[in-house]
Amino acid sequence: MGAEIGATTSLFPFNDRMYDYLAATKRKHIGDFSRQYAHELHEDEGCEYDQLIEINLSELEPHINGPFTPDLATPISKFKQAVIDNKWPEELKVGLIGSCTNSSYEDMSRAASIAEDAMAHGIKAKALFTVTPGSEQIRATIERDGQLKTFEEFGGLVLANACGPCIGQWDRRDVKRGEANSILSSYNRNFTGRNDANPATHSFVTSPDLVVALTIAGDLKFNPLTDKLKDKDGNEFMLKAPSGDGLPKNGFDPGRDTYQAPPEERTSVDVKVSPSSDRLQILQPFDAWDGKDATDIPILIKAKGKTTTDHISMAGPWLKYRGHLDNISNNMLIGTINAANGEANKVKHFKTGEVDAVPATARKYKADGIKWVVIGDWNYGEGSSREHAALEPRHLGGLAIITRSFARIHETNLKKQGMLPLTFSNPEDYDKINPDDKVDIMCTELEVGKPITMKVHPKEGEAWECQLSHTFNAPQIEWFKNGSALNTMAKMAGKR
Repeated sequence: MGAEIGATTSLFPFNDRMYDYLAATKRKHIGDFSRQYAHELHEDEGCEYDQLIEINLSELEPHINGPFTPDLATPISKFKQAVIDNKWPEELKVGLIGSCTNSSYEDMSRAASIAEDAMAHGIKAKALFTVTPGSEQIRATIERDGQLKTFEEFGGLVLANACGPCIGQWDRRDVKRGEANSILSSYNRNFTGRNDANPATHSFVTSPDLVVALTIAGDLKFNPLTDKLKDKDGNEFMLKAPSGDGLPKNGFDPGRDTYQAPPEERTSVDVKVSPSSDRLQILQPFDAWDGKDATDIPILIKAKGKTTTDHISMAGPWLKYRGHLDNISNNMLIGTINAANGEANKVKHFKTGEVDAVPATARKYKADGIKWVVIGDWNYGEGSSREHAALEPRHLGGLAIITRSFARIHETNLKKQGMLPLTFSNPEDYDKINPDDKVDIMCTELEVGKPITMKVHPKEGEAWECQLSHTFNAPQIEWFKNGSALNTMAKMAGKR
């Protein structure tokens, strides 16, 4: 089976499988609506493409990605040698499946079929095994249909259908901090220290199928496509290929309804939060734009290399403060590598020369009424769509994040909070910026489809100008002018 990127006719038509899924989840009307326009999704007549990519799916091999980044992909046939060559810890300590990413009914059914095959041979999970259902609907359905019981009999621990270990909400106790070890998950991210706050944990990501298979072996060098296991009597066998239904035959079980509707009359509702609470805090509206260009603005930090939302706003233990913006802002950019010194969480105050943590320096600027900017590298904001990664810089006085390029969701989150996500029209201008430069940003030039000017004032040498691109549309520009999307909504509600 092959697919060509470029020959868009083969990719866009609304397929039966997606239609069936929408129907099964009570959204058939969306499928019907989409089918009305499916015939219009095709390549333009006479169009040409710069590149044609042909993928033969019959030759596509399962991969394992990592450690420490989802960008490092190794096919399963070469993974054993990669483990040996890189001296990655060979013993698999924990296998984790689920989360929002890979816990569809089919994912869970296929994973359960592998576990059943192992148990039919008298063996269970050798490594620790956890299951995180991606929703209450999935949890209830696989409980009804038996997959959940299979996982528990296999030796698995079923966790709450929440983010859990994927974002560091994991009270892991089988290894000590600093102890090198390997874990394998079907999550979507595996940055350093993300899952268990242990920077020595080698976290790999792959499909639920491979996670379960390697959990049975307890060994990263195991390849279920070619290698054999031993049953309870010592006889060798190979795992069967996984199987599972795409949709439950008896439909989805919605599970427990935990939704709490707000009161119909809300004007009398008074939300009370203790002023001494370190976990909850009433949000205050951000200030609206003053209508002026921003001049003589310091650079808080020039980020070097990968800057994910985990670098910008670390998860794990910090998430206990997610309801208290001021407290959680103490993790802002603490994992970001400073281009000035190659270190994390060490920046210099442009006036005093004092070297301090990034959040502490930002707070000093804010206390003095000084706006600041961040200079970022490629794909700034990759990773989880973490709202706090945009809230924190806004709260601590940031004006703009200026990068070579953005991860799309983080860029939009910054706009929502009234910040300016801007990109160098010429990416090479990133290299010309020094961390101790000052900048002027011509905010008054902000218009749809037009770049704005930034004037750079080096500590030594002549000032120079560059163009900054953006993706603001007209409503999003109003977010900036009003101070945030929430301010804009409140303003519109006040006019009704």
